[in-house]
Amino acid sequence: MNKFAETLTVDNAVLAMIDHQTGLLVSCREQDAHLMTENIKGLCSMAKVVGMPTITTASMPDGPNGPIMPEITDILGDEVIERAGEINAWKSPEFKKAIEATGRKKIIMAGIVTDVCLMFPAISAVAEGYDVYAVVDASGTWNKAVAEASIHRMTQAGVKVATWASVLAEVMDDWRSEKGMELGGVLGQHTSYRWVYNSFLQASQVQK
Repeated sequence: MNKFAETLTVDNAVLAMIDHQTGLLVSCREQDAHLMTENIKGLCSMAKVVGMPTITTASMPDGPNGPIMPEITDILGDEVIERAGEINAWKSPEFKKAIEATGRKKIIMAGIVTDVCLMFPAISAVAEGYDVYAVVDASGTWNKAVAEASIHRMTQAGVKVATWASVLAEVMDDWRSEKGMELGGVLGQHTSYRWVYNSFLQASQVQK
């Protein structure tokens, strides 16, 4: 099967969280800040639940961009690849080597801001044969026009534009999978799917 037609699995993908830094978060105005934070936490929690490799990187975190938002490090841990100056994370030898070390060709990417921190490495990775899923609702930028332009350019370059809940569902694949209920809990914790999930849990208790 063509690798680009394969669906995401626990075994073929790596998550890259790029430049979700406290100083850059103030630039994200195209979606509700609380909602974006929940999307980011949900995406990270999905990877942690299934044991997917994760790579976090920051651009000059000692400068005005600031450190990685604590919501990410609380879930994925404190290991962060700190780039000295490369705007495009793909041009960082340390970041690229970390991706290569996983041996995986599918990269789930999210970044702030969408039109730079996400778009540049996503396009660069595709050019080198990787299958990139750009999770736009766990990313953020200045306004909707900028977000739309970024989506168009990434799509033109062959990047797959995705949302975090669809990525979770694709990785889960089947509610009967080993991590199915736990992933359902992640979805319920960070979206309005909680009402469905809670109803199911209550019905399950009644049946017992």
